[in-house]
Amino acid sequence: MRRDLAALLVASLALILILIAGVATGGHATFGLADKPAITLILAAAIVALGLALIWLTVGKARREVKAVRAESAGLKRNLAAADSVIRSEPQILMYWSQSEPLRIVAQSLKGVPGLPDNTDDILRFGHWLEADSAGMLKASLDKLFKTGQRFNIIVRTQAHGTLEAEGRTAGGRAILRLRDVSGHRDEVARILTQHQRLAREVRASRALLDTLPMPVWLRGKDGRITWVNNAYVKAVDAQSRAEVQERQLELLEQRQRRNADRVLSRGESYRGRLPLLIGGQRKAYDVTVVPFQDATAAAAIDVASIEKTQGELDRQIAVYDRTLDRVATAVAIFDRQQQLVFFNEAYVKLWQLDPEWLRARPADGAVLDRLRELGRLPQVVNYPEWKAKALACYGESSAQEDWWHLPDGRMLHVASERRSDGGVTYTFVDETERLALETEARILNEVQRETLDSLKEGVAVFGTDGRLKLFNSAFAEIWSLSRRTLGENLHIDELIAMMRQLYDDPQMWSHIAGVVTSFSQERETFEGQMIRPDNTIIDYAAMPLPDGATLFTFADVTDAKRYQRALEERNEALVAADRMKNTFIGHISYELRTPLTNIIGFSELLTNPQIGPLNPKQHEYLGDITESSKTLLAIIDDILTLATMDAGAMELKLGTVDVRAVIDAAIMGVREAANRARLTLHLAVADDAIHFVADEARVRQILYNLLSNAVGFSKPGDTIRIACWRDEGMMVFTVEDQGVGIPKEEQWRVFERFESRSQGSGHRGAGLGLSIVKSLVELHGGTVTLDSEPGAGTRVTVRLPEKGLASKDTETPQEDRIGPLSASGTAA
Repeated sequence: MRRDLAALLVASLALILILIAGVATGGHATFGLADKPAITLILAAAIVALGLALIWLTVGKARREVKAVRAESAGLKRNLAAADSVIRSEPQILMYWSQSEPLRIVAQSLKGVPGLPDNTDDILRFGHWLEADSAGMLKASLDKLFKTGQRFNIIVRTQAHGTLEAEGRTAGGRAILRLRDVSGHRDEVARILTQHQRLAREVRASRALLDTLPMPVWLRGKDGRITWVNNAYVKAVDAQSRAEVQERQLELLEQRQRRNADRVLSRGESYRGRLPLLIGGQRKAYDVTVVPFQDATAAAAIDVASIEKTQGELDRQIAVYDRTLDRVATAVAIFDRQQQLVFFNEAYVKLWQLDPEWLRARPADGAVLDRLRELGRLPQVVNYPEWKAKALACYGESSAQEDWWHLPDGRMLHVASERRSDGGVTYTFVDETERLALETEARILNEVQRETLDSLKEGVAVFGTDGRLKLFNSAFAEIWSLSRRTLGENLHIDELIAMMRQLYDDPQMWSHIAGVVTSFSQERETFEGQMIRPDNTIIDYAAMPLPDGATLFTFADVTDAKRYQRALEERNEALVAADRMKNTFIGHISYELRTPLTNIIGFSELLTNPQIGPLNPKQHEYLGDITESSKTLLAIIDDILTLATMDAGAMELKLGTVDVRAVIDAAIMGVREAANRARLTLHLAVADDAIHFVADEARVRQILYNLLSNAVGFSKPGDTIRIACWRDEGMMVFTVEDQGVGIPKEEQWRVFERFESRSQGSGHRGAGLGLSIVKSLVELHGGTVTLDSEPGAGTRVTVRLPEKGLASKDTETPQEDRIGPLSASGTAA
C-alpha cells in the first residue's frame, strides 16, 4: 500500500515538474497560441507518466490480492482437513440436502450397529431397516425440518433391535441429518426412553380400555385430587369433559362415603362397599372398590342393581320351580347330605299316602323307607336290609342310578336317583303302569298295522334317517320280485336300488330317490313320478317325508288303469272331433240359410211398400209375421255364427272408447217394441262416474241386448226390468234384473250352456244361445258374468268388464278348424 502511495506521489511530482518546465520555457506564451506543439508534447508526457503510475498501482494491488487469496485458500484447506478429521473421528453417518445440490452423504463411518445397511442407497430407505414406529417418527421429523427448519433429536430402533440417535438441524440453507450410535449413558437414556414409550403406550391402552367400560373409574393423586376419570365417570357426574371434572373436582361419592373410604385406606387396606349413588337421576346400588398404590388411589363403581334384581328374580324362580314341581305328575323328593328330607312335592305325598306334617319334620331317607315298609307299600323282597342298603348306596355314587319297583298294588314305578352337587340326592318316582300298558297296546296295534299294510295292493317301503329299510309290505316285495327274507336284512337304500335296477335301469331316477332318502335338507321334498319297465309294466311311485325324519315310498302297478285311461282318452278325442264336426256343420248350414233368409226379409219389406201395390189388412198382418219370424231366425243364425267364430278362435275385439249411456240406449232400442207389446217398464240407473270404458262397443251392445231380450221374454205383463251400471275397483259393472218366473237352483248351472232353453212356465222359449253368447263375449273381454235367481222372485244377471279393456290377442287356430266368411253362393271364401 505504501509503495502504491509512493508511486502515485512520484507521478504527481513528475507531472508538476513537466508543467513547471513548460512554463519556464515558454513564459506567458505557453498558454497562448504561439507554441501549440510544445504544449501538446508536454501534456502527452504528463499523461503517459500518470498512466504508468496507475498501471504500476494496479499491478501491485493485483499481486497483493492473489497472495491474499492463496493464503486464504490454504487456510480453508487446513480448516476443511481439520473438519473432515473431526467428522471422521466419530462413528456417524452425516448427510445433507440442499436446494441447489442433490442429497450428499458427507460421512459414513458408523459400523457395527445391528440392522444398519452398508449400502448408501439402502440407508436412505428408512422404512426398510427401521422399525415402523421409528421410521414414521423420523419421516415426520424430517418433514418438519424441510418445511419449517425445526430441529430434532430422537432415538430410533432398527428392525434388528439396534439403537441410533438421529439429529436434524439446518445450517447455511442446508438440512443436515446425523445418525450416531448410542453408547454409554446415551444408550442408557435410549433404553429408558424406549421403556418410557412402552409404558406410555401401555398407560394409553389401559386408559382407552377403561374408557370403554360402562362403570365409572377414577384416579386420585397424593393430594387427594382427581387426576383422571373415564368417560363413564364424566357421564355419571353430568359433566361435559374430563377437563371440567378435573377443574371443578366433581365428586361421585358423597362426603360421608369418602370419609368412610379414607379411614380404611389410611390403614393401608383396600376399600370395598355397596353404596347407593345418584347417577342419571336415579339412586341405585353400586359396589365401590378403592385400591391404594404408592401415593395414589384407583377407584371403580360397579352397578349391582341388575345383580340384586337377578338375585331377587332367582329367588322368585326357585319359588316358581318349587310350585311347578308341586304341579307335575312325577313324584320328587330331595334329601340333603345328612340324608334328611328337605323337599317333596304333592305328587310324592299322593303316591305314598304319607302324612305331610310328618314329612315336613325332615325325616331321614332310611326312616321313610321303613315307614313305607310298615304300610306295605314297598316291593316284596326276601332280604329287606340288603335291599335298603342298596337303595341308600346312591349317596356314595357319583353317577345316576335307576331301578324298577313292582308295588304290591300292581303299579310299576321307575325310580331314578341322582346325587346333587351339595352331597344330597334327588329321587324321582314315575308311575309307568299306564305307559307300559300303552306300549303293549301299541305293539299290538303295530302288528295290526303291519298286517294291514301287507293287505294293500300298493307297495310300501319306509326308510329311516340312516337310509336303511325299516318297513315294507308284501306288495313291495312282489312288485320288485324280492324275497321278504332279503328285505328283512335291514338293507341300505343303495343296496336295495342295486337289486331294483335289474327290472328298471334309470340312473338319474334312482340317484334322485337315493338323495331324497339320505339328504339332510331342512326342506324335505315330496315328489312323484311314473316308470315304464321293459316288461311293459307301468309303476307309479311317490315319496313323502315323515315327521320322524323317515321317508315313505309307495309303488303302485297301474298297468291296467293306464290301459283304461288310454281307452277313455281315445274315446274323448273322438267325441271332441265329433263336436268339432258338429260346430263346423252348424256354421256352414247357418251361412247357407243366411242368404235366402236375407232375401225373404228384403222381399217382405218390398211388398209392404205402397208403390208395389195395395195390400189388404190380412196381407199386411201376414207380411209382418213373415218379417218378424225371419228376423228372429236371422238373429238365431247370427248367434250361431258368433259362437262358431269364437270356437274357431277367429273372433277379434275392436277395442275403443265406449259411451256407457249410448251403448245401453242402443241395446234398449232393440227390445223397446217387444217391451211395449208386453207392457213392461224399463228402469235405467247409471252412476254419475260411469261414463266411458274401453271395450268392443258392438259386442257390449250385443251382450246387453241378449240380457234384455232374455229379461223381456221371461217377464210378465206389467213387470219392471231394471238396468244399472256403476264402477267398482277398476271394473265397469252392468246388471239386468227382471221380476219374472226365476230359475230353480238345480238348473242355474246350465243356463250358460249352448242350446239350453227352458220356458220355466212362461210363454218364452228361445234357441238357448243368448246367455251362452253373453258368457263367451264377457270372458273374451276378460270379465265375469254371474247369475242370481229365485223361483217366483225374478233373475239378476251381473256383468263385470275391465274398465281399461283387455289387450287384443290373435289366437292361433289350426286352419282346418276355422270357418271363414261365406260368399253369396254359400261357399267358404
